[in-house]
Amino acid sequence: MTIKVGDRLPESTFMIMGEDGAPKPVKSTEFFAGKKVALFAVPGAYTGVCSKQHLPGYVQNHDKLKAQGFDAIACTSTNDIFVLTAWGREGKAEGKVTMLADGSAEFVKKVGLDIDLSARGMGVRSKRYSMVVEDGVVKSLNVEETPANHDASSAATMCTL
Repeated sequence: MTIKVGDRLPESTFMIMGEDGAPKPVKSTEFFAGKKVALFAVPGAYTGVCSKQHLPGYVQNHDKLKAQGFDAIACTSTNDIFVLTAWGREGKAEGKVTMLADGSAEFVKKVGLDIDLSARGMGVRSKRYSMVVEDGVVKSLNVEETPANHDASSAATMCTL
């Protein structure tokens, strides 16, 4: 079943890169507790739309989103934390977008936003979406119809919510 507005995010474990350069687990309940978060998901780091449009939009709109009361901007993907960290560094997202690795697709399956891209050699991935999460509760959800679209889940759209 797909998560919807008003639902609480399920407990899941993401991997983040610690300040010491070592991966560390963080519970979703811990990360989202007491914060307003602009969360967006990409099917894969280093893919065309994700690298050229989706991530750059959130990097460019960081200050605007912060001014609108977001405590954090986070990106999740089924890539591992090493890939997401390198991708974030190359995309100039460090200090602006927190990378939440969902390498085993645990979170995306629990929220019902997974997509099987095995036919493309990519396995189980996340649909492209964005959501506003306040203290662990979904306040807005924008899911793209196809992985190549990014308008509904873009930073520009997030800035209007």
